Amino acid sequence: MKKFLATIAASLLTVSVAVAQSLPAPSVAARSWLLLDVTSNQVLGSQDATLRIEPASLTKIMTAYLVFGALKDKKLDLNQSINVSTHAWKVDAGSSKMFIEPNKPVTINELLYGLNVQSGNDAAVALAEAVAGSEDAFVVQMNREVERMGLKNTHFANPHGLPSPQNYSTAQDLSTLASRLILDFPEFYKTYYSTKSYTYNKITQPNRNRLLWLDPSVDGMKTGHTEAAGYCLISSANRPNGTGQRRLLSVVTGANSDQIRAQESLKLLNWGFLNFDTVKLYEKGQSIGTPEVWKGSQANVKIGFNRDLYMTLPKGAAARLKPTLDRKDPLVAPIAKDSKVGTLKMMLDGKSIADYPVLSLEQVDQASIFGRAWDSVRLMFK
Repeated sequence: MKKFLATIAASLLTVSVAVAQSLPAPSVAARSWLLLDVTSNQVLGSQDATLRIEPASLTKIMTAYLVFGALKDKKLDLNQSINVSTHAWKVDAGSSKMFIEPNKPVTINELLYGLNVQSGNDAAVALAEAVAGSEDAFVVQMNREVERMGLKNTHFANPHGLPSPQNYSTAQDLSTLASRLILDFPEFYKTYYSTKSYTYNKITQPNRNRLLWLDPSVDGMKTGHTEAAGYCLISSANRPNGTGQRRLLSVVTGANSDQIRAQESLKLLNWGFLNFDTVKLYEKGQSIGTPEVWKGSQANVKIGFNRDLYMTLPKGAAARLKPTLDRKDPLVAPIAKDSKVGTLKMMLDGKSIADYPVLSLEQVDQASIFGRAWDSVRLMFK
């Protein structure tokens, strides 16, 4: 599986480079930025995307990801009440808080609103303790997930993002983390990230993501700010794309103000929607061929992809796109389902702009000893 994901990542990088070179990126007033098409998983543009930055409260996206995972695995329940520890209550008094109180029960659901809408650092610690028993144990889980996702330039030191030399990331890694949360937990994303304000303990606080008020297609995601980090914003928008929907995600770090991070994020989202189209190449499970199988229990095998395959291109370029299939012939049984049997090259104006692994859509067992012997003879003369 890791090898397959690496192959996919390499192909997407190829597409991203080709797309980036085809259209000039806008000028963005930020330390670093990246625009990702979540539907195709292609980077449309970036600047200093691998620059190490302090993620500030963008850290809470990983905290939410782990809490959502615990909920999915039934280790937590949204209506479950927990007592707030003194440690959670005492988190930096001058920082962003939900204003939970020691020994006063609060539900996981309330804490998630406090984490994602109010950006409460106290909520982050309380949730960390609910998931892992302690903040330190939760941080171990955070960095284990960092490794699993392949975030090579990220390390977390706490669940809230308050300054620490060991709390760092990049725009590139944060785009991967944010898109994974949206794709892996769509219902939780829809519930918690588009809420414009939340009241707890008789204190109402607005969501700091200004784009929720400025653009109805924006439905998340998270702000961050410290003196060193500057003003950061990860935002995502979902707009019509043909007969379906298309999602873009922007990461803007180190802006000079709350207003600037919002306007630059909206600039990126609009640039991506206006200048690119996302086309569906093939559906998950769609057969793109039935090549001959040698020494197998069946004569042919269906080949294709185990996911919907999308590509993002500059507007007007999709009509010039042509696929070329290179197979690993001869295909000799046994063939496991989802094993790579070839490569699909996407050609644009005679140039290869992306390679995608083609997989076996079914398992093919070996033929009988007589069938294998006969095919061995046939192969000698092929």
